[in-house]
Amino acid sequence: MQKQQELYSGKAKTVFTTDDPNRLILEFRNDTSAFDGEKLAQLERKGMVNNKFNAFIMQQLQQAGIATHFESLLSDQESVVKKLAMLPIECVVRNLSAGSLCRRLGVEEGQLLNPPVFEFFLKNDALHDPLINDYHILAFNWATAGEIEHMKQLTFAVNDVLKQLFEQAGLLLVDYKLEFGRFEGELLLGDEFTPDGCRLWDAETRDKLDKDRFRQGLGGVVEAYEEVARRLGIALA
Repeated sequence: MQKQQELYSGKAKTVFTTDDPNRLILEFRNDTSAFDGEKLAQLERKGMVNNKFNAFIMQQLQQAGIATHFESLLSDQESVVKKLAMLPIECVVRNLSAGSLCRRLGVEEGQLLNPPVFEFFLKNDALHDPLINDYHILAFNWATAGEIEHMKQLTFAVNDVLKQLFEQAGLLLVDYKLEFGRFEGELLLGDEFTPDGCRLWDAETRDKLDKDRFRQGLGGVVEAYEEVARRLGIALA
């Protein structure tokens, strides 16, 4: 697999084309950002940790029958993935109240949500990823009605798999976001699943072990990510 041109550079990942038109290389960088890029930092080892963390989670989901774009690790900070036509939509599931849900609804952090709350957001940093619903998606042709239902089903299927996985490691999966894309007529899970895009708390102390440590200036960001990886049995060395 030969890396070719840079296709896209986001806040924490760079995407490269390859000699295979249907495959891309995803590079996880040490860059860290919050508040739509207003807070920035470089955190040593973060790219490596997130790359291996994402590979582990994607493989767990694939073993559970959930199709993803992930194919293989290429290096400490790079993975080979299928080239998806990404939908401009973020799918969020919340098992406990936190983050923007608390700010929007004035609810206390940490409340158990039963059933879990599902939300769609438009992936648009300039607009601060606004909350949207099925009608917006259909009206603006961001996805079909069938894809909307499939994204919901897949997102809850991910919840079933990962809640149990994290519970076994003494962790609470508070919330997370997923992105999907089309590949040869099939809707696949794309982007990443790392502590950058989910909230993970220690089940006993409720200490935050995710990107909120960076957002809230708690420190020990990469160390927290590594602790989660250690509990899950992910080999980082």
